[in-house]
Amino acid sequence: MTTASAPFADFAPAIRPATPLRQRITAASRLPEPQVVAALLAALQTEQPLQPAITATAIQLVEALRTKGQRGGVEGLVQEYALSSQEGVALMCLAEALLRIPDKGTRDALIRDKISTGNWQPHLGNS
Repeated sequence: MTTASAPFADFAPAIRPATPLRQRITAASRLPEPQVVAALLAALQTEQPLQPAITATAIQLVEALRTKGQRGGVEGLVQEYALSSQEGVALMCLAEALLRIPDKGTRDALIRDKISTGNWQPHLGNS
């Protein structure tokens, strides 16, 4: 029998108990970064000769991200191309669609279609 708050409950599959992996993922969500990093470092097992290269690469990545700040990567695109603009909507649709397109020809056709009508000139050099 269904209730007013869940009219389609009879059609829904039964909720399965969470697997041990799912329980671990749920428990790890939204943990403080220092706690997670400390646990990951403790679990890390690498050969000693690789340590300097790993450390140098990690430092380089962190410094590059900090240098970009709020105007780097996706943040820069979102700030430059508002979703209230034709160009912003076109880029968002394109990004979402590109996740599902398996072949290069279709990707190229979609890109041509989505960006051909935008007014991109005012945005050159800004993101």
